[in-house]
Amino acid sequence: MIGLLGCLCLSAIMYYCYAIYAAIAFLRHSHAINPEFHPPITILKPLCGLDSDAENNLISFCQQDYPHFQIVFAVRDRQDPIIEVVEKISQQFPDVDIDLVVSDRIIGANLKVSNLANALPQAKYDIILIADSDIRVTPDYLQRVVQPLQDQSIGVVTCLYRSLAQGWGATLEAISTATDFHAGVLVSHQSTGIEFAFGSTIVIRKSVLEEIGGFAAIADYLADDFQLGHLPAKAGYEVVLSDYVVEHVLGNSSVTNSLHRQTRWARGIKICRPWGYLGLIFTYGTVSSLLFVLLTQGSTLGWINLTIVWIMRLVMGWIVGAIALNDVVTKKYFWLIPLWDLLHFVIWCAGLFGTTIEWRGQQLRLTKEGKLMPLEQDFVSSQRCTELVEGLSVVSGEEM
Repeated sequence: MIGLLGCLCLSAIMYYCYAIYAAIAFLRHSHAINPEFHPPITILKPLCGLDSDAENNLISFCQQDYPHFQIVFAVRDRQDPIIEVVEKISQQFPDVDIDLVVSDRIIGANLKVSNLANALPQAKYDIILIADSDIRVTPDYLQRVVQPLQDQSIGVVTCLYRSLAQGWGATLEAISTATDFHAGVLVSHQSTGIEFAFGSTIVIRKSVLEEIGGFAAIADYLADDFQLGHLPAKAGYEVVLSDYVVEHVLGNSSVTNSLHRQTRWARGIKICRPWGYLGLIFTYGTVSSLLFVLLTQGSTLGWINLTIVWIMRLVMGWIVGAIALNDVVTKKYFWLIPLWDLLHFVIWCAGLFGTTIEWRGQQLRLTKEGKLMPLEQDFVSSQRCTELVEGLSVVSGEEM
C-alpha cells in the first residue's frame, strides 16, 4: 500500500510539472489578429431567471468593437424577470441588432438546448456563437474568438474562463476551475488536443451544426457543451482553444450548493470521459501524500514527500490560475488549494459511484450515454423526453 501511494505521489508530481509546461505553452501561443477577417456573427443567448449581475453580463456582449453581429436572446417563460432586463438593454443599445424569442417549445430533457433550438431560426448569419448568460467579456471578444475560423478545417472554437466569486462556496468553485479543472484542460490541449467545448463560449458554423444533427442531436444530454465540441471532432473538424479567457460571474453560493453542483459536474464528466475520469486518481497528490504520511506514521520520508508534492501542487496552481488565467480569486485565496483538493477527492469518489444528480430541485438519472432521465417516481410515459421534463427549470448559465 505504501508503495502504491508512493507511485501515486510521483505520478501527481509528473502531472503538475506537465501542467506547468502546458500553461506556459498556452501563454506563449496567441492567434494572430487579421483586421480584415470579421465575418458577421449571430450570438445565441439562452436565458432563464436572473443570474448574478445579469444585466452587466448581457451588456458586455452589446459593447463589442465588431462591425456586424446579432444577438438573439431566448427565454421559455413569458413571466421570466430576465425579459424586462433584455427589453431595457434593447432600448439602451438601439444600434445593436437584438432579437428576443419567447417560446416554451421543448425538444429534449436539456431545456437550455431547447432555448437554443428556439433561437436558431432567428439567426441571420452563418457563424453562431453560444455563450452562457453568466459570462462577461470585453469589447475585443468577438474579433479575437473568431480568428481561428479562417481555417476551414476548424469547426469549433471555445474558451477557458476565470470566475468572479461571492461567498465561500463560490470561492472554492472558482479555485477549482482555475487551478484544477483548467489545469487538466491545458494538459489535454497540449498533449492530444481537445475534442470538447465549454458553455463559456462555443463558436460554430451553421453548416457544422447541421452536419452533426443540429441541436436536436444534443437535446437530451446533460453536457451539451461537451457534445458541441465532441460531435464535430468525430465528424473530422478541429476544435480550437482560443487564447481569450472570458469571465464567469458566480453568484453567492453556499458550500453545500457548490458541492452538489460539483458532484453533478463530476458525474457528467465521468459519463463523457470515463477513462479520463478514472485517470484523475493519478493527479490527487495532496491526498496521496497525506495518506503516505499517515501510513508511514509520520516518518521523515513521509513529510519530505508531502512537502515536495504540496509545493509542486501550489506552484502548478499559481502558474495555471494566477498567471495563465489571471484569476483574481486564485491570487487572493491561494492558500485554499489544499482544502479544495481534499474536498474534490470526496466529490470524485461520489461521482465515481453515482448516476443520480440534482438539477434545480429535480432528481434525475444519467444514462450511460450521458442523457438525462427522470427518476422512476417522476417518470411519466411518453414517446419523447420533451414530455418528461415539463417541470424542469434550468438556469442557462449553470450548465456544464
